[in-house]
Amino acid sequence: MFIEVKDAKKQYGSGEAAVYALDGVNYSLEKGKICVILGPSGSGKSTLLNMIGGMDSPDSGEITVDGQKITGLRGKALTAYRKQSVGFVFQFYNLIPDLTVEENVQVVSEIAEHPLDMDEILRALDIEKYRYRFPRELSGGQQQRVAIARAMVKNPKLLLCDELTGALDTKSSRSVLRFIETINRQYGTTTLIITHNESIALLADTVVRIRDGRIASVSENTEKMTADEIEL
Repeated sequence: MFIEVKDAKKQYGSGEAAVYALDGVNYSLEKGKICVILGPSGSGKSTLLNMIGGMDSPDSGEITVDGQKITGLRGKALTAYRKQSVGFVFQFYNLIPDLTVEENVQVVSEIAEHPLDMDEILRALDIEKYRYRFPRELSGGQQQRVAIARAMVKNPKLLLCDELTGALDTKSSRSVLRFIETINRQYGTTTLIITHNESIALLADTVVRIRDGRIASVSENTEKMTADEIEL
């Protein structure tokens, strides 16, 4: 398995006030798959995503990505994992406002060990024509595509998307999901998407439902739908 999570636990507070963000989670995903993780606010899905991405760590349990045990990584080793293996796409883009589209992507490309061709990524995401614009000159959907380009240019093994379409309208959501499909198909990038939107689960290979810090169900889509087919 490409991702393996074994008995991961994360607790906040203590005693009667203790809350488990994750309560013994076991999860696995094959390389090159798209996985959608569904759950209500506070269910633990963002905590799980952040742990897989090396942004947080469990109190106990193990997480392995592509054969590397990331629980226990510290300092330069943890930074190297995040830098080389993981691309993050956040709900609110996190673009640098004083840099153009090209510069936002370029700053990541320049620190990556094996970056993809920036022009190719911009073309694939249909934002090459905006390369000299600043984030404030773009729509929400366009900014989200820039965020995806920035995450993808480093050529990550793993793409992690936190509420990818949460701030977008239907048209922009469909456009962004279409590009996620293209990236997965073209580069074989293993992709995790956390969302509240049930419809997005229809384009995933694997659907995980999480509730109260535990995996409630895992199912496989035998007949996936495309971004153009699902109702958003």
